[in-house]
Amino acid sequence: MKHSKKERQRLLKDKIASDPFITDESLAELFKVSVQTIRLDRLELSIPELRERMKHAAREHYDEVKALAPEEVIGEIIDLQLDKEAISILDIKEEHVFYRNDIARGHFLFAQANSLAVAIINDELALTNKASVNFMRQVKIGERVVARAVVTEAGKAKTLVEVTSKVNREVVFRGEFTMYRSRL
Repeated sequence: MKHSKKERQRLLKDKIASDPFITDESLAELFKVSVQTIRLDRLELSIPELRERMKHAAREHYDEVKALAPEEVIGEIIDLQLDKEAISILDIKEEHVFYRNDIARGHFLFAQANSLAVAIINDELALTNKASVNFMRQVKIGERVVARAVVTEAGKAKTLVEVTSKVNREVVFRGEFTMYRSRL
């Protein structure tokens, strides 16, 4: 069912408020309009593009990574609360996939999760001691992987971190990481 422009814009505003990381392409598909229409609607509503929404969210909820240099993180960290939780995104591009089938190489999904598990540790030294991972489904070129790390247990020298990666709310990867740290 097509919505009037006014109704679509109201629904668009609500959808972005509930899911600020949704892409214009996903919104266009949801409302059955062109991406350009979504962009014009956002412009009229003074809603910034996705990249700006992510930067704004990061500025509001971002501790400083201690255990890694920013260029060592795989994906882009958009939320970080040290020793609690963190979120990163990774847009799967041509350099992340096998050329013959456009499926993401598993080591990129692992690296995103592992670097997030390291980044969440509130310590100068954080190393992966053990990892147990499950790949739930293939990830294709053009998909956005949103990884969420949560500290589930913190001891004197080790911290347990669970990472769940999703594409459009569908779980594609789960990992449990035992992280060594020099102090708590």
